[in-house]
Parts: sequence; structure tokens; C-alpha cells
Amino acid sequence: MREESAATMPARPADGQTPSPAPESRAGAPASTGRSHRRNAYAALDLGTNNCRLLVAEPASHGFRVIDAFSRIVRLGEGLGTSDRLSEPAIERTIEALRVCRAKMQARGVVRAKIIATEACRLAVNGAEFVERVRNDVGLDLEIVDRQTEAYLAVTGCAALADPYSESVVIFDIGGGSTEIAWLDGAATNPSADPTLRIRAWDSLPVGVVTLAERHGGTDVTRLTFEGMVEEVADLLARFAIRAAPAANARHFHLLGTSGTVTTLAAMHLRLARYERRRVDGLWMSDADVGDAIDDLLDTRLEQRADNPCIGRDRADLVLAGCAILEAIRRAFPSDRLRIADRGLREGLLMNMMREDGVWRRGGYR
Repeated sequence: MREESAATMPARPADGQTPSPAPESRAGAPASTGRSHRRNAYAALDLGTNNCRLLVAEPASHGFRVIDAFSRIVRLGEGLGTSDRLSEPAIERTIEALRVCRAKMQARGVVRAKIIATEACRLAVNGAEFVERVRNDVGLDLEIVDRQTEAYLAVTGCAALADPYSESVVIFDIGGGSTEIAWLDGAATNPSADPTLRIRAWDSLPVGVVTLAERHGGTDVTRLTFEGMVEEVADLLARFAIRAAPAANARHFHLLGTSGTVTTLAAMHLRLARYERRRVDGLWMSDADVGDAIDDLLDTRLEQRADNPCIGRDRADLVLAGCAILEAIRRAFPSDRLRIADRGLREGLLMNMMREDGVWRRGGYR
């Protein structure tokens, strides 16, 4: 488990909208703690199949400044590969994490928040029941977003890292229960333009690190097991790969990935003793570097992965499933380089809220 350090994200102050925007949460009301609060604090919470992640930020002249963050592995979607329900232990773990998030939002005096849930809640027959329980027990208004919204938020959150000279980029977000992927066509001639307007094709693959690891096993992963996972993902990716085939032929084409999988590979490539977001976010890795990092992981045992501070015990059985998803994408879209993003849905939510509020037009931010 790790928390993002404070960072300033680049602004994208255009008027584009993502589909089905998540509603504001009533958790935005300031707490009556007597403590001083920052003005104009926003919060974005992404409840995924594996993680519960929160960012609290305030507008800045070039985007926003993170003032608080929280990340906890809750495995909400644990067992969904064989069942159609969220389990009670998973729900209880998640409720506990959401209470921490609500307390942080209150302590920071958040004035506006958006709180979303993704694949686990989309798939579970008791997803709506879980949303109601969160509202009653925690006081947060959680929205289950559709796949297109999730894909567009991922693009909004990390497209600023795309090479501005690239005329084609494939962006992907490897999640716990699904993988979102989008083809951005044409160069970003205007840095303030809404990046979703460049989306030529997108897809949401019904596979993520949790579901793939549960089907194939994440504890003892042989190279044969790994190839089986890659083949499964390749089959799911095939339709998008055909539609986006011209992407790899464009000038300065590259891949841009966001997920715990790619940030872990970046940390291993840098040989970090502990995870450092500032060194990982925005890192360029060559195709050979990515391949070497995956090979190194394939040669490790579960205990070795668990002891790696950039992986940890909670993710040791999932990281190779993520590598298999990445490998399928690399084979479908060969590229000399991959850019690593330690940002995604939460950043996309924050950018959209601030854009809608016109905070950069008003100015006055440092």
C-alpha cells in the first residue's frame, strides 16, 4: 500500500465533458472541528475492484495541488471470478476504508467531491445494495460509472503525459476487474484542449489483475501459466487491436500506461529501495526495459515479490497478472517506448470538476 505524495498536475482548462459525469457527494460539507480549512478543496475517490483511492486537491495556476491522499487495498471484487456477489468480508474492508476517506474529506473542508465505483460494482448483483449501504453507513454518495466514462476519465487524468509531438498514442489503465484502453489520434497541438476529443477508438476489457489472477493463479506463476494469461487477454483485445491498428504507424507513436502494474515495473527498473512517485510519474521506459522488468518478475517467487517494498504482500499475487495484460497490449501495439503515469481516474475527476467550475478562468492561484 502506498499514498501519492503532493504533486501539481497540469491544467487542461477546456470545456470538454466526459460521458455520464459522477454526481457530487454530500461528503463535501466541511467538518465542525474548529480547525482551519483550505478554500476550494476538491476530492475525488475511485473505488475499484482492488483499491480504494482518494485525492484531495486545491486549484493551482497549472492544474491542482494535492493536499491529501489515501490508498488502501480492499479487494472489493475478491471472488467475483467465481461468484456474482460482493462478499461480506470484502464489503466490511471497503466500508472501513471509505470511513477513513470521509474523515479526510471533512478534515480538509472539501467543498465538492465526486466518488465513483467501477467494475466490481458493475458486475455484482448486489452492487446497488452495496451503494445504498455506503450511503447509510458512511454518508457517501457512490456512483457506479459505466465503462465509457471510466475510459474517458483515465484519458483525462493522464493524457498530459503524452508526447506532444506524437500523432498517435494508445493509453491504457490496468485495473483490478477491467482494463480500459483508448486510441488518441492526431497530435495535441493545443495543450489546453480536452484530450477526450482525440479519442478515435476505445474499449473496456472485462479482465483485470484480480480476475485474471483468480482464474490462472497468482501465487506460483510459471512462464507457461503467464503465456496462458497473455493469450486470454489477447483474445479480448483483438477487436480493439483491429480498429486501432493504424495507431502504431503514426509518427512518434508510443504507449502510455497507468496502473500499479506499470508503476511497479518502473520502480523495479529504477531499482528503488522504496516507492517514489516523483521519480516514477512521467518516466519513459524503452521496450527492452519493460521486457527486462517483466522477465525479472517472472523469475521471482511469491515471497520475494511480497518482500519487495514497491510491491508488498497485498499485491504480490496480482502483479504478474498485470504484467500479462501489459504484455498482450505490447504485442498488439509494438512500440519503442512506454510512458509511465502514476495518475488516472481521480485526476480525471478533479480536472473535470475544476474545469466545470471555471477555476482557471477566475485565476488568482499560485
